[in-house]
Amino acid sequence: MPPPADASQPRLAAGCRWGPAKSNAADSERMLLFPEGAIKLQGTGRLLLERCDGQRTFGEIIAGLQKEFGKTDPEKIRADISTFLEQLQKKRIVDY
Repeated sequence: MPPPADASQPRLAAGCRWGPAKSNAADSERMLLFPEGAIKLQGTGRLLLERCDGQRTFGEIIAGLQKEFGKTDPEKIRADISTFLEQLQKKRIVDY
């Protein structure tokens, strides 16, 4: 599958949504629910997927994360995020 283009608008795939890890869990313990299971994301992975709302473009998401993590090589950020989204697209968790 090709990497996301700068103009693409990543979003959770149909059937995927954010949900609580437990019925009384705090928002910080949300899990990504999808038809085949669930993933508890933390750190950068969660920051990225929360921005994948179908409104922001891949380029905008990259620019925001590059600003937030300014000491990290911008090309490494782009490559890592692209790879992460490609993996999630293959698992039918993200569309772009």
